[in-house]
Amino acid sequence: MMLRLLALAGCLWSMPVAAANLEEPRAGVEHTAALALEAGSGSFVMRTGPGGSRTVEVFYHRPSRLQEHSPVLIVLPGAGRNAWTYRDHWIDASERHGVLVLSPHYAEEAYPRFWNYNLAGMLADVVIDREARAMTDYRIVADRARWLFGDMDLIFTAAARAAGLETGRYDLFGHSAGGQFLHRFALFAEEDTRADRILASNAGWYTVPAPDARFPFGLEDAPIDARGLATAFARRLVVFLGELDDASETRGDLVRSPDTDRQGLHRLARGRHFHEQARRTAEEMGLHFEWTLEVVPGVGHDPKRMGEAAAEYLYGAPGRRAGAGGVVKGANGSRSLDRRAGE
Repeated sequence: MMLRLLALAGCLWSMPVAAANLEEPRAGVEHTAALALEAGSGSFVMRTGPGGSRTVEVFYHRPSRLQEHSPVLIVLPGAGRNAWTYRDHWIDASERHGVLVLSPHYAEEAYPRFWNYNLAGMLADVVIDREARAMTDYRIVADRARWLFGDMDLIFTAAARAAGLETGRYDLFGHSAGGQFLHRFALFAEEDTRADRILASNAGWYTVPAPDARFPFGLEDAPIDARGLATAFARRLVVFLGELDDASETRGDLVRSPDTDRQGLHRLARGRHFHEQARRTAEEMGLHFEWTLEVVPGVGHDPKRMGEAAAEYLYGAPGRRAGAGGVVKGANGSRSLDRRAGE
């Protein structure tokens, strides 16, 4: 297996894109008007992507007691893309912990299929079989600047400067489809990303870091090499799971297909499988492994309650992060493969 893992080498591609006008201009990128983030809730629009080709509305909450080095959190919503709702879920935590919360809206009109959002635009020309159970063809988008992962740094940079922050890094939380986006962010984002802690919560299915399944379900033919895996495994990814997001959970859309069912039959099982397979791969390759798995007691597929647990995990007092009402530490309705493909 080691030889198969090392055979992944040679696929790493190029670089992130630039941000709004608050960042130094880079060639080929449009810059939006200067931002001003007032206290309270609101939104702003910025351009990202090659030549400013993407327009992203970012919903934010600026707490009343924001300080120069206050933390910044980017929240990725589920398949409903309701960034405003996810922002609202975090308002209490934002005020309690003094966190600037940012939630980007990737509208279904512009990003209608699961590969546009859950997979961050890494795939194109996707063909789904007649039973909507499997992808029969696709191509990997070679230009990394077209993937959505680079937007996270741009959103952080623009908002932090608009708010007058000196904060150097930011955290990420994503639930369901947002959790799919974020575990892939941990795997495929640029080496120099300013992201710190990455909480991927209750993802429907995963790109498992093992070479025995084809991309995007595994790493066979994936755009990553051994160095990229070393970078990914060193990131502070937290596989953040609800204890009750199991076979009895009916909320959300869970993909059932041969490829996804190899990972488990429900989100809790799939999250555990993802983490364990990643740990084994890192061990076999002799790579440092920073990823952890956390299980939130008494919570299922519930973005608000998972967000509350995430706020406590990220910003609460250390003594309150485990036990009753906190997070239990783990280890270091069914749907076909349609446009949402499993929150």
